[in-house]
This record gives sequence, structure tokens and C-alpha cells, in this order.
Amino acid sequence: MEKPQEFILVSAPNKAGEEFVRQLIHKRVPFAAIANNRAEQQRLRELGCKPIMLIDTRDEQTWIIPEFPVSKVFLFESSLNLCCRYLRICRTWTSEPIYVITHSGNPRLIYKGLGADVVLHTNHHQVSFLMAAVMS
Repeated sequence: MEKPQEFILVSAPNKAGEEFVRQLIHKRVPFAAIANNRAEQQRLRELGCKPIMLIDTRDEQTWIIPEFPVSKVFLFESSLNLCCRYLRICRTWTSEPIYVITHSGNPRLIYKGLGADVVLHTNHHQVSFLMAAVMS
């Protein structure tokens, strides 16, 4: 029996996340995006993302398991609270690595405690180095 197509899951609320999405599209890597509001969903749609999961991060009843298998997760931090909520949600969806990419000095132990496998600090929008993690 053929294994269903796995999708990388991406939260891309900033320039680094947008660049990562562009690279996934360019390399034709199957991925899905997550958003927590309609404006974010529309911005991701305009970038070329599909599917896009709209999740109310404040309402655990809306945290339904996606209809597709989730492989690795890449969460680009825009706020500590949102990133922590996404981590809690996504950790239940996959046993594969979850990456948090942050520009801030937020404590990595918080993210690790919530299930992040890798916390990367970067001060630029060039994230092509992440493609090695995607392809491994």
C-alpha cells in the first residue's frame, strides 16, 4: 500500500518565512501553511501557499488534525505567544522535527519545553540554509 504524501508545515508571518515559502515553491516541495487570522491567510494565498490551515490558536476545539500527514514543521516566530501556541498544536500532529526560527532573544528553553527540536536564531531574511533540513 502506498504511503500518503507528507507535507511540511510552515508558519510564515515574516520576511524570512516568506523567503522560505518561495524556496519550497521553487523546489516543488509539498507543504502546507498555517495562519491564525484571515489577513494572514490571504497574504499566504498571495504568496502561492496551498493548502492553508486557518487555526484559532485560542480555541483548542479548532485544533483538528490535518487531513494530510505532517512531516517536519518550520515555525517562523513573530511573537512568543503565537509561536508557543503553534508549537503546542503542531507537536501533536507529528513526531518529526519541529524547527523554530527566531530573530529575538526569547528563551530557547521555552520552545524546547513545548516540543521544538531545533531553535535557530538568525538576523537576516536569507534562510536558504534551511533547505538542507527540508531535504534530509
